Parts: sequence; C-alpha cells; structure tokens
Amino acid sequence: MTPPAEGTAPATQPSDPSTAVANPEVSPLTHFDAAGQAHMVDVSAKAETHRIARARGQIRMLATTLALIEDGQAEKGDVLGVARIAAIQAAKRTAELIPLCHPLPITRVAIDFDIDRAASVIRCTAQVETRGRTGVEMEALTAVQIGLLTIYDMCKAADRGMVMGEIRVLEKHGGKSGSWVSG
Repeated sequence: MTPPAEGTAPATQPSDPSTAVANPEVSPLTHFDAAGQAHMVDVSAKAETHRIARARGQIRMLATTLALIEDGQAEKGDVLGVARIAAIQAAKRTAELIPLCHPLPITRVAIDFDIDRAASVIRCTAQVETRGRTGVEMEALTAVQIGLLTIYDMCKAADRGMVMGEIRVLEKHGGKSGSWVSG
C-alpha cells in the first residue's frame, strides 16, 4: 500500500503531562476539553486528505470448528461470507457505536480472512479508506472485531471456547500526522 503524500510532521506531545487536560491543544487525549469533560473533537480546520487504516485480529478455535468453516458445513451457512458483510457494515456504522467518533464518508472497505490451520486460527484484516478530515482507525478496528464476533456467533453451537484477540491497528496513512506503521 502506498501512503498518501500529505503531511508527515509528527503529532505534538505535551512537555508537561500535568498540563495535558488544561491545554487540550497539546493533550494526547483529544476527546477531553479544558475542564476535563468529554467532547467530540472539532475537525473543521483540518485539511481533507486521503486516509487509510489497516487493522487485524484473530479468532482461535478447535480444529474441528475450523474444518466446518472451510468445508462450508457450518449449520448457519457461509461463515466467512457473512462475517465479511458484517465487517463491512460495522465499518460503515462505527460512529453509531463509538460515541465520539465522527461519521465519515467511507470510500472503501476491504476485508480479508487468512486461515492458519496449524494454529487453528482465522485472522481478519480490514482496510478502510476515506477522503476526509479525520482518520479511519476506529472503522478498521470495529470492522475486525465485528467480523470476528460474527464468526463466533455463527459457530458457537460447535465451539463455545473460541478466543478472539490480538486486535490492533497495523498502519495508518494520511492527515497531519502522516504515516504510522506498527513495529
């Protein structure tokens, strides 16, 4: 993936953490105002740029459950097909689920599933894009989590012990802070 060329300056960090809430312009916690109250960040002065975020998570299950999914034998149908649609829908509805997220005009959502038979794991990767004033990390994370929850829902009759985890942002591009890639 080629990151957008816009702004690569690092985000400003406060020099004195005790002033972070008192001066929200330098606070790393931008969802709090000067009085410490939660608020939706004003992004009106930010430039519209191409923004991309990729996130990933996984669900571990019994080998027999994984075989049901791969063979298309799950009782509720095409598990990964339904999980893909659920993940896309979740990315589009993130602002309805996360109280301080801005509703964004998402331009692209891609969901990929990778099966690791040796580990009995399915990994879900979401890439979300927009042209806007704020990033799409929350949309990518929400897509991953809902995709994994859908797999759980569709297979819980066969395996209630499935475990979801390692949900994280892999990379983000665009905006004033530029690009960030997980180490």
